[in-house]
Amino acid sequence: MKGQAAKRPKSLVSVEQIERAIVLIRGHKVMVDADLAALYGVATKVLNQAVTRNERRFPPDFMFRMTKSEKDELVTNCDRLQRLKHSTTLPRVFTEQGVAMLSSVLNSDRAVQVNIEIMRAFVRLRQMLDAHKDLRRKLAELEKKYDNQFKIVFEAIAELMTPPEKVPRKIGFEVKEKSAVYGKGSKRKRS
Repeated sequence: MKGQAAKRPKSLVSVEQIERAIVLIRGHKVMVDADLAALYGVATKVLNQAVTRNERRFPPDFMFRMTKSEKDELVTNCDRLQRLKHSTTLPRVFTEQGVAMLSSVLNSDRAVQVNIEIMRAFVRLRQMLDAHKDLRRKLAELEKKYDNQFKIVFEAIAELMTPPEKVPRKIGFEVKEKSAVYGKGSKRKRS
């Protein structure tokens, strides 16, 4: 069996679940305590109790509490976190290192296995971002070299690489009807 990659056991959680749970807060890719608890199969309260008992293992670059405005924005943008809307407790968020540390305070087989999958997801995300940076750098080099000959091509590629702008949705509704004419001065034909 030399030369063959070792097969990984079937994952307890999907890659999509993990990647959906990674959010950007204060410039850090983090995971919210409620999402982690769901992935680990424990109550959020249990996860936070374990963290509180081992607080010295979680410095600010591993874990921090969200502010009220950060929580409100996250709840607004992530439907899956609507349950946090009326919570009086501000959620904790964990960086990649904080998630790795969680495996040392949650001693279940599931926690260890889920942690491995989360670490793999963070690595994949980092690789995708690095590949995107490399592509952008190489494109800039080619653009300098062949600027006049392929200017239109480079502009088209740059446009394709730029994420589309999000158009904010209007809240509420708009009534489109002709305005009614009121008063004595209206010259309305009667039939």
